[in-house]
Amino acid sequence: MRWDRLFDDLEAQAAAAAARDFDVEVADRSRAEQGRLRLADRLRAAEGHTVVLTVRGAGPVSGTLRRVGTGWLLLAAAAEPEILVSLAAVSAVGGLGSATEPARDRGLVEDALDLRKALRGLATDRAGVRVLLTDGTAFDGTLDRVGADYAELAEHPVGEPRRHAAVRAVRTVVIDAIALVTRTQ
Repeated sequence: MRWDRLFDDLEAQAAAAAARDFDVEVADRSRAEQGRLRLADRLRAAEGHTVVLTVRGAGPVSGTLRRVGTGWLLLAAAAEPEILVSLAAVSAVGGLGSATEPARDRGLVEDALDLRKALRGLATDRAGVRVLLTDGTAFDGTLDRVGADYAELAEHPVGEPRRHAAVRAVRTVVIDAIALVTRTQ
């Protein structure tokens, strides 16, 4: 009888030690997985939900998160139809909840859809825009061209189409200095 109790006790101790080891391993793996996640992964899980961003140069900006790209996100807001926000200018996010999209390889196509491509789309549309920089400076006009690290904006009054006579100046803006872009027309 004593041998049975001894072996039962040893088996229970071994099972408890294995369970502790398993719990530690699961916790370590969870922390490692969490460490691979990027803010964009958290944001993708919140698409369709209202978020509040703290954006350098703009302060709090809230709206429904429509899309997350490489280095940018698109919000639908009450005050503006859509706001293109540079992810690099975001310093805090509220309203994400607990969901997270798993880290994944985005692929060549999705990686190519960066902030420059989004700005080029606005330039192609010839849409009137307001460009807000991370220091709070704002410029109104039409994006004429987008380079590797800059965008050229033909400045003209809001509501007027880009016509030679309406253009007051052409300003070159460093893309890394852009906080957000909104359409004005």
